Amino acid sequence: MIIVQKYGGTSVATEERIKNVARRVVAAHKTGNKVVVVVSARGNYTDELIELAERINPNHSKRELDALLATGEQQSCALLAMAIQALGHPAVSLDAWLAGIGTTSVHSNARIKSIDTERIKLELDNNSIVIVAGFQGVNRRGDFTTLGRGASDLTAVALAATLNASICEIYTDVEGIFSADPRIVPEAKKLKEITYFEMLELSALGANVLAKRSVGLAKKYGVPLVVRSSLSDADGTIVKEESRVEGIFISGVAVDKDIVRVSVTGITDEPGVWFKIFSLMNQYNISIDFINQVKRDDGKKDISFTVAKSQLEEALAAIKNNHRLAYDTISHAGGIAKLSAVSTGMATNPGVPSLMFEALFEMGINIDSISTSEIRASVLIDEQEADRAARVVHEKFVHGKYIRD
Repeated sequence: MIIVQKYGGTSVATEERIKNVARRVVAAHKTGNKVVVVVSARGNYTDELIELAERINPNHSKRELDALLATGEQQSCALLAMAIQALGHPAVSLDAWLAGIGTTSVHSNARIKSIDTERIKLELDNNSIVIVAGFQGVNRRGDFTTLGRGASDLTAVALAATLNASICEIYTDVEGIFSADPRIVPEAKKLKEITYFEMLELSALGANVLAKRSVGLAKKYGVPLVVRSSLSDADGTIVKEESRVEGIFISGVAVDKDIVRVSVTGITDEPGVWFKIFSLMNQYNISIDFINQVKRDDGKKDISFTVAKSQLEEALAAIKNNHRLAYDTISHAGGIAKLSAVSTGMATNPGVPSLMFEALFEMGINIDSISTSEIRASVLIDEQEADRAARVVHEKFVHGKYIRD
């Protein structure tokens, strides 16, 4: 039986934690499993490398940045392999090239195209524990690429799907998936299980436990996921296709402060305006939300939407450089946050968003915009109110018995 384990940066941040991970991996191997381990860069090492690159050359190329960042995971791989070997078990570290992870050529946000598992299977057949560098791949030219922040999860799920692993275990510094971020909402409850669909929404809405693309891939290929802590033996949270818990429950309350609003004014009102904008954003893999438009007295339109702060410059450049879109001005503004509640039963129970709005009203927190779907309700609020808003909304759901016990 093949199992895939992924350990995040905090799990391998120090010498003692690397040794702790080594003991966990060996324990899994001793039960007769073939074990593939995916690791992230240690602690904040990726951020440190990015800061160093900015100091060396603020206008560095994305290719060279990817080549630099790939070294973080390679370091973790080698150190973990050494720690496992010190316990008397064979282990081998593989970077993306050796692991056969082929990607597109979009540096800093590449997509996995294929995985050649020949080397991995060879090492597993030789009874070695295989340690694979997460977050990275290799394009057709042989250049290192990176898959986007948090993408070691994606590497692990992709390997689990390709190897037909029985389970993919995501180890982090928390004991599972909670109904809210415990650092913001101390009363948050750990969930025993959650559906792929719910987890996909929470990941997209700011919950940082699992990367969105990894959840989507797990759902597509039916990869069983378990999220648990590398620092304790507590049971984690199972991410699966369907939940057997009956009733209308909130899966989670999420806060996303990493957003900014883009406003484009004076757009000529003609067919195809939204197609032009969406096609531009799609070319750069930019997701937009909270779309709003106002038709002016002069017949033109003002539109606005939110994007991630990390994609702001690309979003602005995409619009400014497109001569098919006629407009007067383009601007952006921060200081906002997205507060969301996710529930599979929301479409048939208007009481869920109603409780959310009631909680915000009672605390005098103003709502800027509202966006809803069959599974979630989201509002834009002042960024400075975001944490307090999350606490009061979560408390309202607890009192209304909408949070799973």
